[in-house]
Amino acid sequence: MYQKINVSDFDLASTLECGQAFRWSRANGGWFVGVVGREAWRLRQENDILLCHCSPEIVSGIQHYLSLDRSLLDIVATFPADDAALRDAVRRHWGLRVLRQEPWETLASFIASSTKQIVQIRQIVELLAHRFGEPIGNDFHAFPTVEAIARASHEQLLECKLGFRAKNLLATAQMIDSGAIKFDALRSMEYGHALEELVKLPGVGEKIANCVLLFSCGFDQAFLIDVWIERALCRLYFPRKRNVTHRQLREFIGSHFGPCAGWAQQYLFFAERTRNKKTRK
Repeated sequence: MYQKINVSDFDLASTLECGQAFRWSRANGGWFVGVVGREAWRLRQENDILLCHCSPEIVSGIQHYLSLDRSLLDIVATFPADDAALRDAVRRHWGLRVLRQEPWETLASFIASSTKQIVQIRQIVELLAHRFGEPIGNDFHAFPTVEAIARASHEQLLECKLGFRAKNLLATAQMIDSGAIKFDALRSMEYGHALEELVKLPGVGEKIANCVLLFSCGFDQAFLIDVWIERALCRLYFPRKRNVTHRQLREFIGSHFGPCAGWAQQYLFFAERTRNKKTRK
């Protein structure tokens, strides 16, 4: 059964392929297939219509997940008006939205992402789901729960191609499962407190913590810095300065991008990635 959702200022492909989620893939006919929670979704965009192969009661969940209940115009209006580079990134990838994902899956996926390419991360995430996740039909599996990973062995996690990340993922799951950190309360915390709570976890630094806070906890100001963003920031905003420090970047981000800095980051990140692909070609 197909449902139709009227959308505006939205681009499905950019949103699902900009590096914030790892359980989506392109299928025939322009469809995107992915697993969200304990459901497999099929989505396709035709101009201002989003087609969803799902039951009617799931529509509101899809709108929430894709942040379709927010005004992209209002978010972009918070960006600095005189930032030509950011405005160009927004223009080229207009419609990209920050997803609302499940926090544990987001955290585990980004722990698995360290030093890996996106295609490898997707493979690891699928291996974890098939090994430890609940079957949901048609060979799809839900992402494994905290408890399932906490009770796994290190050797079992190594078989999912995690490498050195297996130790961190296991220890993190065990800490959350034991209640050593207030993981379920992250969304209700102030941003700084939530960040401090997450970096207590093994293998979780500032970058991964900000990924979780932006992509799953609703902290629009969470601005993650990886090699792509650092390269873009230095090239675009410090073109004549060498050896820009992390502290200098953080001070600039805090004063420049505004309350939706995380959304600005995602546009800059995707623009830098697509720019690099074009350069290689």
